[in-house]
Amino acid sequence: MEFFELCEKISKVYDVKQHLQEVLATLPQGVRLVAVSKFHPCEQILEAYACGQRIFGESHEQEIRQKHQQLPADIEWHFIGHLQTNKVKYIVPYISTIQSVDSLRLLREIDKQAARCGRCINVLLELHIAAEATKYGLTTDALHQLLDDGEWRQMEHVRICGLMMMASLTDDQEQIAREFQQAADLFDEVKARYFADDDTFCERSWGMSDDYPIALRHGSTMVRIGTTIFGPRVY
Repeated sequence: MEFFELCEKISKVYDVKQHLQEVLATLPQGVRLVAVSKFHPCEQILEAYACGQRIFGESHEQEIRQKHQQLPADIEWHFIGHLQTNKVKYIVPYISTIQSVDSLRLLREIDKQAARCGRCINVLLELHIAAEATKYGLTTDALHQLLDDGEWRQMEHVRICGLMMMASLTDDQEQIAREFQQAADLFDEVKARYFADDDTFCERSWGMSDDYPIALRHGSTMVRIGTTIFGPRVY
């Protein structure tokens, strides 16, 4: 079966509306949902859109570019995957938020490309707290080094709005809770030290399909949920 035929088959049998509403019913007031639509067809995104969902998350430059061209213009696209600097120029004309900034070099490139478009891009700094070495993100020391350097304060086309992280892929809920709490404590420290007078630094993006109820207990303001809403991905 061809890839797009399989996507269409899954979209027809999976009730996106029902699962979206079930997720939204569990979210406290003030917590926003990023519906992670990567590897899911436009038909499913439109189902969620018809229910009022406007924030969608993607992690591949080509895929998000194609979807942006095909879907309603008022969708708020969040880039949530690892982003190479040479791909930044392709997404800054329309991206709302880049959640996965993990280096000063990437931050510089976003600022540079956004300046060319006359835009200001919201970004989150990605933390590496999980036990897996394969995950991307800034260590605590690297985060402080980036912020202490101060170059970001001169950037007029990026707006640092908070932190993002992924917990370890494990069944140990106590470990997951510790990692979320570590992120929450680090957010409070960074907020007080660097952004005390900046109301836009307010986002704590952690929690996905398998662990977002734990994340909500540890300060999350934004959850990134895909499989629970859209069903299994087609790779």
